[in-house]
Amino acid sequence: MFRFRVSLATVLLSLLIGAVAQDANTTVCQSNLTMAGAAPNNTKVLILGGGMAGVIAARTLHEQGIDDFVIVEAKPIFGGRMAQTKFGVNGSQYVLEKGPNWVHGTQTGSGPANPVWLLAQKHNLSMVESDLFTNITFFDYNGPNDYSATFDASLTAFNDAIVLAGERWQQNKTDLDLRSAYNYMGVAPKTPQEQACEYYQIDYVYAQDASQTSTLAAAWNYNYTFVPEAGGFSDVDMLCVDQRGFACIVQAEAATFLNTSQVLFNQIVKTIQYNQNEVTVQTTDGYNLTADHALVTFSAGVLQNTDVVFDPVLPDWKREAISSIEMPVYTKIFLQFEKKFWFDTGVGLYADQQRGRYPIWESLDLPGLFNGSGIIFVTVTGDYANYLEQLNKNITQVQLEVMEVLRRMYPDAPDPIDIWLPMWGRDPLFRGSYSSWGASFVPEHAYNLSVPVNGHLWFAGEATSVKYFGFLHGAYLEGQNAANNIAACIKNPQRCPPTT
Repeated sequence: MFRFRVSLATVLLSLLIGAVAQDANTTVCQSNLTMAGAAPNNTKVLILGGGMAGVIAARTLHEQGIDDFVIVEAKPIFGGRMAQTKFGVNGSQYVLEKGPNWVHGTQTGSGPANPVWLLAQKHNLSMVESDLFTNITFFDYNGPNDYSATFDASLTAFNDAIVLAGERWQQNKTDLDLRSAYNYMGVAPKTPQEQACEYYQIDYVYAQDASQTSTLAAAWNYNYTFVPEAGGFSDVDMLCVDQRGFACIVQAEAATFLNTSQVLFNQIVKTIQYNQNEVTVQTTDGYNLTADHALVTFSAGVLQNTDVVFDPVLPDWKREAISSIEMPVYTKIFLQFEKKFWFDTGVGLYADQQRGRYPIWESLDLPGLFNGSGIIFVTVTGDYANYLEQLNKNITQVQLEVMEVLRRMYPDAPDPIDIWLPMWGRDPLFRGSYSSWGASFVPEHAYNLSVPVNGHLWFAGEATSVKYFGFLHGAYLEGQNAANNIAACIKNPQRCPPTT
């Protein structure tokens, strides 16, 4: 996910404490893997996609003694949705994250460690610890307005909904969407301020509103990441401020075991043909690649569209699972000004009379971040994110709307000197930002997302993780698990999945 959910324990954390060791020259990212290799002949495994899941799957095969694989990646560099942009006017430019910003959950004592946290430490990623649940300045359409008590109540409401989900699961009751759960508990928001606080707890995390979000899936997702008592990592979130980019941890890891003959960059998969013996992959550039096994790591959004043709079509149970998950859009709009004029907290929360209208503002011009940068960004999801996609980068219109809101917060706000936003929904390589489950959530659908087809066509990515959907560590663990299963199948055919 691009954002995070933290427990109430995080209110004890101070803002931006303790940067992790950050020698930017310690690791060079992918310098020796930028050239596409020659077209491979038949291989044991084709890994389709070079994001977190694909690279970790390749590393896992290598660790299992299997190096007869090729990664097919559409871009000229590894990282997938871990993507960066250089933003700002000349002389004041910064590398910013278009996609994931955070390592969500680290480790509590000797408990389970988030593997992305370990990877970030291994490659000396520059990070700072964030607490965005107490360092908030509150605004509404009339200007500054302290509704922090309402915000605290919204934290309690979400935690109560998580408890309710657990109780209903134990009682074998039907899943509820979070809107229904809030109505059931009698805490549904009514005022613009209450709606903005709810947005912060739900839309900001799951990229869709309460009526579209499963209470059960949200509970699992939250507990397994942030609650150590439930098997989670910790309630700590580490923000990447590394100017090499967050994707460096994937690129640098790939460079530790890959050679150029194991990678095909700039190749978009067009068709995947499969049978009970092998898989054949065709790319838009005319490559015809065959393998005993193929691991598909495409986003749920790509699988839901016709960008990639499966021949034969995927079985009903697989298509039903793919169709059941959501792939919403989460959009960050970056603005740079000559100088900072806004709040000194990490976040400014704005309550508009229209729910979801440019509500969450985050300052990057802070000590420990990009001090003196003049950069702030506002996040929208759901209907507003889709609306921005339809504007198709009409920056003039975006700036007019965003500045109208910012000037309700600060009437004398000047025009920005630069503005930029990504378009995840329109990008044919992703078709959305990250996965999320609606209600009623059916765990069998989540399981079926990762189940292989015909014993040779495998699937992995953040969307295939029941516990960690939407998170980078979900992609990591799913890539690792799929590769271990593929390796077991290659070494012992009796351990191969059935041909379904």
